[in-house]
Amino acid sequence: MPRPLRIELEDGFYHVMNRGRGRAPIFHRPAYYQTFLDTLEEAHRRFGLEVHAYCLMGNHYHLLVRTPRGNLSRCMRHVNGVYTQRHNRLRRTDGPLFRGRFKAILVEADAYLLQLTRYVHRNPIEARRALVNELAAYPWSSYPAYLGQATAPEWLYQEFTYRLLNSRERYSGYRRYVEAGVDEETQAFYRRGRLSPVYGSDAFKARMLASGGWENASPERLRRQVYRPPELKNILSVVAAHHGLRQAELTEGGRGKRNQPRVVAMYLCQEVGGLSLQVIAKAFGVRSESGVSHQIGKLRRELADNPDLRNDLEMQIQYLTR
Repeated sequence: MPRPLRIELEDGFYHVMNRGRGRAPIFHRPAYYQTFLDTLEEAHRRFGLEVHAYCLMGNHYHLLVRTPRGNLSRCMRHVNGVYTQRHNRLRRTDGPLFRGRFKAILVEADAYLLQLTRYVHRNPIEARRALVNELAAYPWSSYPAYLGQATAPEWLYQEFTYRLLNSRERYSGYRRYVEAGVDEETQAFYRRGRLSPVYGSDAFKARMLASGGWENASPERLRRQVYRPPELKNILSVVAAHHGLRQAELTEGGRGKRNQPRVVAMYLCQEVGGLSLQVIAKAFGVRSESGVSHQIGKLRRELADNPDLRNDLEMQIQYLTR
């Protein structure tokens, strides 16, 4: 059976879902839920993923996200893959965690998006067996943050939803909106056996599926629609020029503060270039992926305490992403 159509756009909004293999639990205790949220934060930091709403259930999750770089598959490969590794480490097990690739529905950024936030947030009480009596009491959803009852993480984007709601009282207004229940249109859409890859008006669906030519688009055309992260050679060029070094000085081993630009280059390869630890280790002649991870982690800790280093790094990122 062919894979379902996956439309990846810059600034696209998506409802993303996945569940455990064989409907098995993917979250067992609070530590697992928090680990998943930490992994989401990494996807935001490394790949620019915007999380607008989330709800983590026992054996599945719902996310409402926006992709400024048009890189949904890359983001979710990180989320699902890294969480699986961390889950298995916590559980002392191995093997696949999810039933397969994630499902993603492209959502029109208007009333349909607002309806989807309500659908996502109501999951704990819409389940066959309600998990809570009071929806705001469910801790593994962004709903308490939307009501101002919990501190919103820095990576949770709420303003767009509040603007769509257009209520003078954002907290109480959103509560009333969610408590009104899922609308008939959204219920009908998700009751279908085979979900459409697009949720929105007929005009929006037609524009995405037909007039845009997505169904018959060539790989070259699809690639032009999405953000392309800088390649390794571009990262090395920018970092070397910024620090007055030869590119070989970055890729060759060496110790001491003088070679901090080498670690900066590794960091940018992961954070901006989206390269795997395996690729970075090979490019920089590091013996193991854990060695790369250790050096990048050390730099992150330095960045937290050194504003000058952060500013210097930001200049290099601007060169790479402009």
